[in-house]
Amino acid sequence: MRQVDHWIGGQRTQGSPKTMFEVTDPVAGSVIAQVPMASGSDVDAAVGAARSAWEGWREASISSRAAVMFALRELLEEHRLELAEMVSAEHGKVREDALGEMRRGIEVVEFACGVGQLLKGERTDDISTEHDAYTVRQPVGVVAGITPFNFPAMVPMWMYPVAIACGNCFVLKPSEKDPSVAVRIGELFADAGLPDGVFNVLHGDADAVNALCEHPGIDAVSFVGSTPIARHVHRTASMAGKRVQALGGAKNHMIVLPDADIGQAADAAVSAGYGSAGERCMAISVVVAVGAIADDLSGAICDRIDALRIGPGLGAEPVDMGPLVTAEHRDRVLSYIDLGESEGAVVLRDGRELVVDGHPDGYWVGPTLLDEVSTEMKVYEDEIFGPVLCLVRVESFEEAMELIENNQFGNGVALFTRDGGAARRFRREAPVGMVGVNVAIPVPMAYHSFGGWKDSLFGDHHMHGPEGIRFYTRLKAVTEHWPDPADRGVDLGFPTAR
Repeated sequence: MRQVDHWIGGQRTQGSPKTMFEVTDPVAGSVIAQVPMASGSDVDAAVGAARSAWEGWREASISSRAAVMFALRELLEEHRLELAEMVSAEHGKVREDALGEMRRGIEVVEFACGVGQLLKGERTDDISTEHDAYTVRQPVGVVAGITPFNFPAMVPMWMYPVAIACGNCFVLKPSEKDPSVAVRIGELFADAGLPDGVFNVLHGDADAVNALCEHPGIDAVSFVGSTPIARHVHRTASMAGKRVQALGGAKNHMIVLPDADIGQAADAAVSAGYGSAGERCMAISVVVAVGAIADDLSGAICDRIDALRIGPGLGAEPVDMGPLVTAEHRDRVLSYIDLGESEGAVVLRDGRELVVDGHPDGYWVGPTLLDEVSTEMKVYEDEIFGPVLCLVRVESFEEAMELIENNQFGNGVALFTRDGGAARRFRREAPVGMVGVNVAIPVPMAYHSFGGWKDSLFGDHHMHGPEGIRFYTRLKAVTEHWPDPADRGVDLGFPTAR
């Protein structure tokens, strides 16, 4: 049985695990590895390694930090297929999807390569007589990153390249469901010249999460996951005096206006709804059809669903969608389809009885389309996180906007239209953090920042991009006085500009 290790202080270690977690192959339904669940001493060891490394790393020149990022970028490109296949083997997503995940993660590393420009402060000479003022950004210390199963390579890369380039040290707690790629990247970081202890990988469960949130050696916490846990992490770590950014769940809507290109909208809905088996926080899970186009749109979506190829993501034959990550998650998604049908939704395409030849024990759920969904249904309210697309029919643009405004989440939203006035109003008024116009998955490039509003974000800062720099550094203002030797004397008055 393959053993997955922690990566602590620049080396693999099993530590002193309290238990072992079984990693499964989502295609075969069999156990393929065991990963240690960290004990309290393991948490202390990882944080201790990071704290020991921090004094040296914070003093490293910006040029030397950038050099490590450039080297890491080249190694990630060189090993991109290897890393993508590690993701596919444990998560279940198809190879091309995993390669895309790696590409978007590497873009954040490329952003971090420019840290020399990104950390430049502001200066004002002679802000007062014989006084100069300037600002600098300094690292916060040791950062914990807690990340979900759905993007085991990309989501951590939203965090640690920026944090480490800014001079911080990092302890990553990835999902135990697909843990291997994080450790392999730890090895590549070492090959890139990163000093031991600057980047650490600690596997664990809820106890490890709580320990990191409360640990006195952790200065900041970055989290991505469900809203209930994001709220818990934000509360727990904030109470412990830490800086926190916690990204939560989503229920992303895609509004299709009557003037939209139906084919384009259907392509986008199927791609955004069923890519990665719907296990994306930016997946479209609700299509809002405005006016008389609903029947044409649902028919076009069904045609495209029928053409999708479902199967092993690493198989010889090309496929569009793989299995869900675990049997438990599959059963949860199936229960929502049952619930939607019992609530009165019309099941236009049913993924409950999907059979994949040669893989009877895989965690399969086929693309599912529920029509006539209302806002009172649980399938509308809850984040299902699977290949289940809900179709809601409304009569007007105003009614569609009310759905967005009343939803508890504010992660992503999209509008498909040819009307520039409607598009401008939509992007100005939608109370959502990431907005797409004729773009179904409006995930910002690395040079901008990722994050939602409402119950999709707890904390003030979004991830990567300029917001990432702000989160992983503290701003310091410096005022200097170099008086003329002839200008001396005691002045007890309050200092003012003159």
